[in-house]
Amino acid sequence: MDHEADAHRTDLMTITRFVLNEQSKHPESRGDFSILLSHIVLGCKFVCSAVNKAGLAKLIGLAGETNVQGEEQKKLDVLSNDVFVKALISSGRTCILVSEEDEEAIFVEPSKRGKYCVVFDPLDGSSNIDCGVSIGTIFGIYMMKDSHEPTLDDVLQPGNNMLAAGYCMYGSSCTLVLSTGSGVNGFTLDPSLGEFILTHPDIKIPKKGKIYSVNEGNAKNWDGPTAKYVEKCKFPKDGSSPKSLRYIGSMVADVHRTLLYGGIFMYPRDKKSPNGKLRVLYEVFPMSFLMEQAGGQSFTGKQRALDLVPKKIHERSPIFLGSYDDVEEIKALFYAAEEKKE
Repeated sequence: MDHEADAHRTDLMTITRFVLNEQSKHPESRGDFSILLSHIVLGCKFVCSAVNKAGLAKLIGLAGETNVQGEEQKKLDVLSNDVFVKALISSGRTCILVSEEDEEAIFVEPSKRGKYCVVFDPLDGSSNIDCGVSIGTIFGIYMMKDSHEPTLDDVLQPGNNMLAAGYCMYGSSCTLVLSTGSGVNGFTLDPSLGEFILTHPDIKIPKKGKIYSVNEGNAKNWDGPTAKYVEKCKFPKDGSSPKSLRYIGSMVADVHRTLLYGGIFMYPRDKKSPNGKLRVLYEVFPMSFLMEQAGGQSFTGKQRALDLVPKKIHERSPIFLGSYDDVEEIKALFYAAEEKKE
């Protein structure tokens, strides 16, 4: 790659231009979706800026409150949540918002209401802020089922009804990965321009990877198929090389690496968390949507993740997602275990 020539490129594909190009493929479109995405992008830029100067602005300390999950909230969590709630409402295109930080769903007042429902985790992995590890925002977008007074049923839809999903990772660079249902594209924030530039067009996850990603500190509580799969990763009996363990503990960073390099990311159920730990609506669904759009797959231990129908907005689920062949391998172990029980 000619970095010098790259630095002087003037024909840059910004995320705004990319979204407008996509919109032009749908002549019936009125631009509502593009406006909503531009407000999400603005929220990501704001949070990126706040994360970068968190130490300077004394935003690192605890806010002294706990969120609905019983986790202590960082000041940055509270700020990020406020930023996204305000950005989404002011777009005039949303009707229901579900955030990890808020116990109840937010119903937008009628004068500012639109037809989209947005589910999001404003700052995933925030326990890593103090040590500079990559953290991020995860989001998914649904459309209301029809024109009526919005109800919770409008967001309690299966993941395969999502129109779009993405995440923004705040790390060594600020990267936004987005799918609107026709492939996955990655954009990197150019701080000198204040614009997200297309740097990873049409991301495809390798069919099989050499990395597995799981919190092995929970190993003693795992179920049989998960333990067997991890054992197989470490001590393959077919003469192949063992897989490498990579676990950051920040879902956005772990999934981003899995998407680019291949392999499998796992957060299985265990004795401590029999229903899994990750939240269905704003963690499992958006990441599963992106994985499938990139040619991978996702699995809960029982079924395809995007076929789940959540009953509560903060419902949890086990998740295995990543390269197609790697997920296929763990599926076979789970199904074999089920057959033995029968």
